[in-house]
Parts: sequence; C-alpha cells; structure tokens
Amino acid sequence: MLPTPLKVFKFGGASLRDAEAIRNVAQILRSFKSDPVVIIVSAMGKMTNALEVVAKAYHTGDLDTAKAKLGEVHVGMLKVVNDLFGEVPAELAANLNDLLVSVEWMFEDDPNVLYDYDYDQIVSVGELLSSHVVAAYLNTQDLPTSWIDARDCIVTDNTYREGWVQWPETQDRVTKLVAPLLDNPGFVLTQGFIGNTSENYTTTLGREGSDYSAAIFSYCLDAAGMYIWKDVPGVLTADPRLFDNVTKIDRLSYKEAIEMTYYGAKVIHPKTIKPLQNKSIPLHVRSFIEPGAPGTIISGEAGDSYPPMVAVEKEQALVNISTRDFSFVAEHHISQLFDHITATRLQVNMMQNTAISFNIVVNDIDDRIERFQALVEREFKTTVDRNLELITIRHYTHEVTESMRRGKVMLLEGRLPLTLQMVVKEIPVMRRRDEPVPG
Repeated sequence: MLPTPLKVFKFGGASLRDAEAIRNVAQILRSFKSDPVVIIVSAMGKMTNALEVVAKAYHTGDLDTAKAKLGEVHVGMLKVVNDLFGEVPAELAANLNDLLVSVEWMFEDDPNVLYDYDYDQIVSVGELLSSHVVAAYLNTQDLPTSWIDARDCIVTDNTYREGWVQWPETQDRVTKLVAPLLDNPGFVLTQGFIGNTSENYTTTLGREGSDYSAAIFSYCLDAAGMYIWKDVPGVLTADPRLFDNVTKIDRLSYKEAIEMTYYGAKVIHPKTIKPLQNKSIPLHVRSFIEPGAPGTIISGEAGDSYPPMVAVEKEQALVNISTRDFSFVAEHHISQLFDHITATRLQVNMMQNTAISFNIVVNDIDDRIERFQALVEREFKTTVDRNLELITIRHYTHEVTESMRRGKVMLLEGRLPLTLQMVVKEIPVMRRRDEPVPG
C-alpha cells in the first residue's frame, strides 16, 4: 500500500497554453516538492483541435492540408519550447522530432478504413509532445520528474476514440510501473487522454478525457486526493463564458457531480467521478490562476442542498424516428434501434417516445447520424433537426427556467423531480420595423 499523502494532479491545455503558463505550473508544483505526486498533462493549448484537422484531412486524402496543419503544430510547439529553454536540450529535441515524424510516416500510407483509428494515432501525439516538454522543463527547474508513457499503463479495448478501460490489466501495469517510481524523490509525469490496446495500438478515452486518466491513476494508486487545475475558481453553477452572476460551489457530492457531468457540465469529464467514488478519493477542483484559493471539493461527505445549476450542450441534433408502415414503435423496434445506436456510437443525451415515433437527442459528431440513418432506413423514416442546444437545469426554479426559455423555440422538454431538460433552437427576436433597437 502506498503512503496516504499521494496526490494526482491534472493540468489541462489552458494551463499549458504557452511558456508563461508552463512556468506557472512549475511554480505551483514547488509547493508540493516534498509530496509524492503523479502529474497528468493534456496537449498544450489548442493543439488537440489542430491535430483533429490533421487527422480529418489525412483520412479524406487532403494531404496538403494535413501537412500544412502539422507544420503549424510544429511551429507553435517550437515557439513554446524556445521560450522555455532558449537552447533546446538534445534529448527533448529528438523525442519531439520522433513524434512528429511518426505522423509524417502515416502520410506515406493509405488511411485506415476506420476514421476513428486514424484519429487516435494522430491526435494522441498532442499529449505526448506536451508531456515531453513539461517533464524536460521541470527537470531544469530543480523539480526532478520521471516521464512515463501512459500507453504502457492504461489498457483499453479496441473502441477507438472512446476506449473502455480494462481495469485488471491497467491496475497490474500501474502497480508495476508507477508505484516503484514514487519511492524515489521527485514527481512522476504522464499523459492524459490516451491508452493502448492489447495489440499495441493507441486509443483515446474520449474528448477531454485527461480528467478520466487522472481518475484511473488515482484509483490504481490509492491516492489521497485528485486535483484538477482549471482557469475557473472551482465548480460553478453555470459556465461563466455563457452566463453572468454564476457562483462557486464549495462542496459537491459525488452523486451531484456525476449528474452534472452527465448532463454536460464541462468542468469535469463525465467518467471521472466513478473511480474516485469507488475508493472515496476526494476530488479538488482548483484554480491555476489563484492556486492558494480553496476551490471546490467533491466527495461523499457533501450535502444535497444546492442552488440551481445549468449545463448547456451545443451542437445537438434531434432525430425523429417513425415506422414506415405507421405502426406503433414497440419494444422490438426500440431494441433494434438501440443496437444501431450502439453500432454507430451515437451519444444519446435525451430520449422520448410517442405512439408512432421515437425521438433521441444526440451529440452531432462527424457522420454518425448519417451512418445511423443508413442502417435504419429500410424500416424507419428519420428526420434530423440540427444546430440545437440541450439545456439542463438541476434543482430548477421557475425563475431560472423562464430565463432559459427566452428567445428560444422549445422542441422537446423533460422533467424529473430535480432535473429539467430543454432542447431548444435560437430564434431572432421579432420587432416592429419602426421600433428602436435597444442599446
């Protein structure tokens, strides 16, 4: 059993966006120099977005765009590295070059039939690049840091872009590879978001999956606490980029955190909480801007009295499904539909049925809806309404609910005792032509 002070820290892209941000991370870590700490890092800044463009262009045969965008990634990364080091250490330069060349080598071959496979092999490079840079910098700052490859630790199935963790194998590898390093002075640093299949192919754990990676290591190492360092002061009642007058929640229960992340709250990845809950590991959401502030603690000890909390999921689609013979959508129909939903990996956020139709609200990702339509078109008619928002209000009140409705067309609504969901479309506000525009 490892000593109880073990902490697992996760630093996301915003906290690593440039050289100054990485220096700030090093400053935060100085306060924990005497503690055993495992550090999980994401790709720097918007690197994941850029690599997604590379993956898409490569898979569709647009090699000029793929090469150009990869070049932009390289230039942006070199700027950060030069700002940090001046003269780049030879070992770091070789590691970064090898990773970029591995993507260039892919360009010499035809794309895989599975886009998700190509996606994982290319986009995962962002975390690997970032981790090498951060580890090398920490070692120059009298913060000894051991670098390990998360793919040697986290074993998944072959579900690309949404790898399912194989827990016994992962536990065994983390115990053998990571635990011994914690007996030595210094930190252990690895990547979030990525894993590996038993056949040694890289997988990813889902977009923004670095939180989940940190929870996996926390679980396997019996951590005393997991810390997510964000650009917000903690868990807020709504996204401050979308709403005014949001407030910080000091303490949150595991149950409430699971509900909010499931419904789209962006502060934590949805899969993060369960491994922590299983071992009663508290999760601290802290600000890398004000690292001394208390943040939010998520644990089993928090109460269940909360203010209204709002989560907004954009890029949603409402898929209406009905039988071609105008018959009821019965149990066997729904069973068939869920088989196809599983096959195309549609992420269903809400569902509702009438006598002759079945409605699902899904994340509008890639061509998944089109592939789903192709599978069901023989027996079912489908219509799709896109560019929607799914608004979820936990602990809703009449005042908050009505404020969310303004300026929107309601397409679907569902209520539970503590949760209200609305699928909405923005509409322009109508005015008389001779009416002055406010402001």
